[in-house]
Amino acid sequence: MTLTAFLAVAFLHLMAAVSPGPAVLMSARTGVTEGMRTGFFLALGIGIGGVIWAMAAPALLWALKIIGGLYLIHMAWGMWKNADQPLDMGGEDRLPRSAGSAFRLGLITQLANPKPAVLFSAIFVGTVPPGTSVWVYAALLVMVFLNETIWNTVVARIFSYRRSKAAYISLKTIIDRSFGGLLALLGVKIIAT
Repeated sequence: MTLTAFLAVAFLHLMAAVSPGPAVLMSARTGVTEGMRTGFFLALGIGIGGVIWAMAAPALLWALKIIGGLYLIHMAWGMWKNADQPLDMGGEDRLPRSAGSAFRLGLITQLANPKPAVLFSAIFVGTVPPGTSVWVYAALLVMVFLNETIWNTVVARIFSYRRSKAAYISLKTIIDRSFGGLLALLGVKIIAT
């Protein structure tokens, strides 16, 4: 694999990582409600989940698409149903979740998201030539981890600022219903295709 092809795969993945989806939404919500530290550990889980998808997606695509699509519909329903409820900021006495708990939430969020399965199946099968050396695959997996972790850490950081929190809270119902509807459509589309 040439350096140009490697950088093309890296760029394609970065564009997919920054596109709105369950991982980005969870990073934003965690940044708002629990702050940057918890958002970072969530992002680590998302990054590891991305690596797992990159390794497994081509072989397990169909089953994971159905399971992930159903989970997205479930997530969407919860967002839609609770959109008009105030955001639980936990009060001054509640501590953010532990690093391990945030990591698990990030990992589960990413593994339940079929977007990476579709992406990795398309990108890896379509752009990584057969016979690519193990070290190139390893470098691609490191790139996946870094793209996912850094981007979702940035999102959590942006949403942990007071102004971002205030803007999100003031538009919560609209944002949650919009994202809930989009996640439901994505889930149905993934199951149907």
